[in-house]
Amino acid sequence: MVEDDPDLVELLSFNLRGCGFTVSTASDGLDALKKARTILPDLILLDLMLPELDGFGVCEILRREPATASIPIIMVTAMSSQFARLAGLEAGANDYITKPFSPKQLIARVQAFLAQPLVQSATSQVA
Repeated sequence: MVEDDPDLVELLSFNLRGCGFTVSTASDGLDALKKARTILPDLILLDLMLPELDGFGVCEILRREPATASIPIIMVTAMSSQFARLAGLEAGANDYITKPFSPKQLIARVQAFLAQPLVQSATSQVA
């Protein structure tokens, strides 16, 4: 999970762990790239407005790198404009959720992506 709001990180981490997921976090774009390359998570929850490097840049870089190109990315952001949504999907995001949202809705989308055959693993990890 890449999110710079500590309260949201705590809330989502609690809910995801409660569903059996392992959660790694990053609070800025550069740390997100480093952790994604090291951990190779099963899925990434990515905020757009981040320090150091925004979510669009993170997504574009991850999509260019063979090791991370196929990791599903769900953008989770307060940017709700049609332009931002299209820009996120064009940057390579698989899904786009706007804040505020229900943690149950987010978990349902995470589970749907991880249930896909190419992504499924015995112990799923969300970064």
